[in-house]
Amino acid sequence: MKADFWHERWEKGEIGFHQGDFNRHMQDFVGRLGIQPGAHVLVPLCGKSLDMLWLAKQGYRVTGIELSQLAAEDFFVENGLEYAVDEQPGVMIYRGDQIEILCMDFFAVERSALSRIEAIYDRASLIALPPDMRPAYSAHLTHLADSGVRSLLVTLEYPQDQMRGPPFSVEPAEVKALFEANWQIEQLHSEDCLENEPRFRKKGLTRLHERVFILQKGMVV
Repeated sequence: MKADFWHERWEKGEIGFHQGDFNRHMQDFVGRLGIQPGAHVLVPLCGKSLDMLWLAKQGYRVTGIELSQLAAEDFFVENGLEYAVDEQPGVMIYRGDQIEILCMDFFAVERSALSRIEAIYDRASLIALPPDMRPAYSAHLTHLADSGVRSLLVTLEYPQDQMRGPPFSVEPAEVKALFEANWQIEQLHSEDCLENEPRFRKKGLTRLHERVFILQKGMVV
C-alpha cells in the first residue's frame, strides 16, 4: 500500500474512515493516558480527524502525522482554525494554535523532528495498514516514544475474508505480537458494534467488534 493509494483516496473523497464526530472511546478512556493539560499527544496517520480538535480543547498539544496535504488543509479550514504553513525539506507543517500536522511519510519521521511525545492516540492508524506493514509501524512507533509513554489504541475485528480493507481487521493476538516486546498491554473495552455500523453491514460483514487497549512503553529501543 503506497502513498499514491492514500493521495487518490483523498482526491476522490473516498474517506469512509473519517468520523464526523468525536470518538466516544477516546472521550471515555483518555484519562487512562495519565497526562495533564499541556501534554503533547501524537496522532499518527491522523487524516482530518476531529479527535485532534477535541484533544486540543482539553488543553493538550497535538501533533498529527498525515501524508495528504489536502487532509491537513481540510482539517483547519473545515474547523475554522487559523493556521500557517511551514515548508521544510521533506515535510510541510500546518501549524495552528495547539495543533500541528506534519505532512510526510510516518515511517520517515525522526525523533528529532518532534517535541517530546507524552502520549499517543491511535484510532485509525494500525487498522489502516495491511498485515505486512504493521510490524514496521509498531517498530517505528516504539522508536519514537520514550519509556513510560502510553498509547490509546482502538481496533476493529471482523472476518477479513468478508471485506477488503482498509480498515483492516486486527485481532488482540496480533496486538500482543506486535507490541508485547516493548509495551505493556491492557484491553480496556470490547463491544459488538455491527448493529450501529450500517455501512459495514452493507459490505457483507456478519461480525464486527471494536476493542480499546492501553499500551505503556517499556525500555527505550
